[in-house]
Amino acid sequence: MAEKKRKLEFNIIKDDPTMGHKGYGVGSLSLENITPVLLDAEAGEAWIEEQAMHARSKTERGVKYVKDRNEFPEDGAKKYWVIWVAVDIKEEGPYYAGIGACELLINRPARRGFKSMPEHVNHMDKAMKGMVIVDHMDAKSRKVLADFLKDHDKGMWERSSAELKESFEK
Repeated sequence: MAEKKRKLEFNIIKDDPTMGHKGYGVGSLSLENITPVLLDAEAGEAWIEEQAMHARSKTERGVKYVKDRNEFPEDGAKKYWVIWVAVDIKEEGPYYAGIGACELLINRPARRGFKSMPEHVNHMDKAMKGMVIVDHMDAKSRKVLADFLKDHDKGMWERSSAELKESFEK
């Protein structure tokens, strides 16, 4: 029986993955500066939900996810947003560097949910690269998110780029 060649897989680890050397761990991703925020679109509430990093938030648990949105039972569904907020530090202090919002639909009575995993991964990646993706959110949800970010740390909001702030005014 032929032995399978082991591949270097995508690793998610904390801090400097290479510890200064250029060997194993190069290309690893640190998620130390990204935080998942959940937003209940109906209730107009936002909160930090660390367990959402691994799709284990209280909101996400207890449902079976369908891969095709057409299979999702819309009747009785509730809309949430999972928002990936990346922070960075400049001389003046920390600031919101990037944001990627992703839709999450939960139908508790039917015990079904829908989210696009490729969208979540891509928006998290783009947030980490300093992009802001909130234009597909409804105006109410964008306002709730902006207010949450301002209230959470006004200084971080003020140090954030004009582009980031303007994204919430559209």
